[in-house]
Amino acid sequence: MTKIILASGSPRRKQLLEWAEVPFEVKVRSTDESYPDGLDPQDVAIHIARNKALAVRSECPKDAIILAADTIVVLGQRIIGKPANREEAIEILAALSGQNHSVITGVVILKNETEKTFSDSTTVQFHSLTHREIEYYIDKYQPYDKAGAYAIQEWIGVVGIQSVQGDFYNVMGLPVSRVVRELQTFESH
Repeated sequence: MTKIILASGSPRRKQLLEWAEVPFEVKVRSTDESYPDGLDPQDVAIHIARNKALAVRSECPKDAIILAADTIVVLGQRIIGKPANREEAIEILAALSGQNHSVITGVVILKNETEKTFSDSTTVQFHSLTHREIEYYIDKYQPYDKAGAYAIQEWIGVVGIQSVQGDFYNVMGLPVSRVVRELQTFESH
C-alpha cells in the first residue's frame, strides 16, 4: 500500500492505522472546527475532516493520498464536541449517563483532484453513571481532547458502557476496516 498522509494528531487514529499495518506519516495543521448551521451531523463530521485534509494538502507530494477524519458525538439533536474544561466534561457525561447516543466519524480521502468522503455511525448506550464515577474518570483521564468527553478504550468504556451497536473502532475515532477498504480502492485508480 502507498504511504498515506494522516492529517490528524489523534493518537487513537495513529494506533488504529498501525494495528491495520497501513504505512503512513502524520502531518497536522491547526484547523477551524466550526461548521455552517443547518448541516446534518454526518456532514458536520465530513466538513471538519475535509478542512483537516485541505490544511495539509499544499505540504504533501502532488500524488499523495491524504486521509483525514473527525469524530463527533450526537445526543438527540445536540452535537457534542470536545469539552472546554472540567465542568463541561462533567455536564457532558452526566447528559450521556443512562442514554444512548451516536458517535459519527466523517472521513475524507484526497489524491490529486479526487475526493472520497463517507461517514460511519455507531450507537453507544451508557449505564447510569454516578456523579462520583464521572468525576473520578474526568480527574484521572482528563478527556478534554475527546468528543463526548470520553474514550471507549479507557476505564469509563470498560465499566460505563452497556452496549455498542456498530463499529467499535469508529467510537475510538476511525472506522478502520472501512478506511482500509476505501484506501485499497482509492489506490487502484
